[in-house]
Amino acid sequence: MRKDRYSLLASLLRKHHSNRRSIQQIHAHLVTTATIIPTPPPTTLWVTVLRHYSLGNSPEEAILLYKHQLHHTTLFHADSFTYAFLIKSCANSQQPITGSQIHSVVFKTGFESHVYVQTALVNMYVVCGCLQECRKVFDEMPERNLVTWNVLVTGLAKQGEVILARSFFDVMPVKNVVSWSGMIDGYTRANQPQEAISLFRHMVRLTGNNKPTEITVLAVYPAVWNLRSLELCQSIHAYGEKSGFYTIDIRVTNALIDAYSRCGSVDSALRVFGFVASDKRNLVSWTSIISVFAMHGMAKEAVDSFKRMEQVGLRPNKVTFLSILGACSHGGLVEEGLVFFKKMVNESCIVPDIKHYGCLIDMLARAGRLEEAEKMALEVPKDMANDVIWRTLLGACSYYNNVEMGKRITSRVFEMERRYSGDYVLLSNIFSSVGDYVDSENVRRKMDQMDVSKLPGCSSI
Repeated sequence: MRKDRYSLLASLLRKHHSNRRSIQQIHAHLVTTATIIPTPPPTTLWVTVLRHYSLGNSPEEAILLYKHQLHHTTLFHADSFTYAFLIKSCANSQQPITGSQIHSVVFKTGFESHVYVQTALVNMYVVCGCLQECRKVFDEMPERNLVTWNVLVTGLAKQGEVILARSFFDVMPVKNVVSWSGMIDGYTRANQPQEAISLFRHMVRLTGNNKPTEITVLAVYPAVWNLRSLELCQSIHAYGEKSGFYTIDIRVTNALIDAYSRCGSVDSALRVFGFVASDKRNLVSWTSIISVFAMHGMAKEAVDSFKRMEQVGLRPNKVTFLSILGACSHGGLVEEGLVFFKKMVNESCIVPDIKHYGCLIDMLARAGRLEEAEKMALEVPKDMANDVIWRTLLGACSYYNNVEMGKRITSRVFEMERRYSGDYVLLSNIFSSVGDYVDSENVRRKMDQMDVSKLPGCSSI
């Protein structure tokens, strides 16, 4: 009976390894079975459950399971793989203190010399921003494999330590696509697009198995957006076409649509979207094309695309609604924007965030509907409200010469931030625009009393 019951649970674990709820149910059965059957479950079963938790969306459950087993049974024996998964759980749940404690246990139990455990430690420390500890573990490793090097380089790059990452990258005994793509991604994240492009071009010239993949192209596209280089965008498009990336991964196509849009070529973005088969277009594809229209002031086309997306059965998410609200705001489609906002809240049951509120307030303010905009700003949850939405309204008050509202909005802004010169200048300009030069001068004087200095303008010409 024992063998059959535990064998069944092991089989279920293999079958439902990607379903968190199923793993929890199997975990519960495992605990229950252990109280019924005299013989305890094999350690491998507990380790398998722990492993699935560590790789899922709730890595902290792996740590809790480990602690429970330590305190409630003497028969639980962790091996190097168990510790590697535990350390990975600490990395994924951002628990460096717990990770350091497990590091101590690893040292005491003699597993520190195992390359899998050491690689997991390097990853955990770098992901959690503990760079000194990361470097110490790496330097003391008697053996390093390619995975270890990649974990260090890509981890440092993601932390913004691109100079340090590049120093390790340059001395790697062997590099693979992960090494190159991780370093390119690091430069992109660090807002160093020229370095990212330079490394990508170097990679293209390589021979063997280190040629760019679709992951590399995804990493380099943000650098293209940053440089706003249409020529570069076309060049990488051609390379991806030649390599067949656009038929392999829809994410590459979606990124290309976005890249063309940011480089100013709406026609190219539409052409790429048109080449994608209807059944291959996903929500990101449609959101990308809606964003193209929104970015270039083509509000009606954005609305039409949104409706077409709904007709093919795709449900918009937060990002889609943000794109369409932005399009309505810049295109002056106020009524349509209000309809979309209500649809998002009432039909899609999406809780608006500050960006959605900001779009709506900006849309109403641009249209001169200042009272409605102010009412909407007051409805923003307190834990979400910021000075940006009030400054948006203050700018509209200045544009439409609304003195009374300008005073109210300024007091709101000053509750959050009193030392931004632009707020004083806007309020002063509102008074001046209606001929109230006394109050305008009083605002300027108060600005001097608060020792708020106006930032000087500059020109690149």
